[in-house]
Amino acid sequence: MTKADIIESVYEKVGFSKKEAADVVEMVFDTIKETLERGEKIKISGFGNFIVREKKSRVGRNPQTGEEIEISARRVLTFRPSQVLKNALNGPDEPLPGPAFSPPPAQ
Repeated sequence: MTKADIIESVYEKVGFSKKEAADVVEMVFDTIKETLERGEKIKISGFGNFIVREKKSRVGRNPQTGEEIEISARRVLTFRPSQVLKNALNGPDEPLPGPAFSPPPAQ
């Protein structure tokens, strides 16, 4: 799905003009982008969380030459889907059949 598809869906479901639907979608994406740029977490109930994480610099290796190189520190965006979204995709979690696993008693 593309941004144009989202705009079309808003246009069809809400009844705004195409320009109004495009403006609303752009405003939502701009708000999300600005919030993430500030390093803030976005929590959308029933959908999931967008989190900006700080990664430290580290030593990596060039796979072709084997030479060690420094990978610079950077910020990365992660998404954690909510349980509601996971259930919508896969169905609710069902317990596995049979007895639950328990580790052997400590001696």
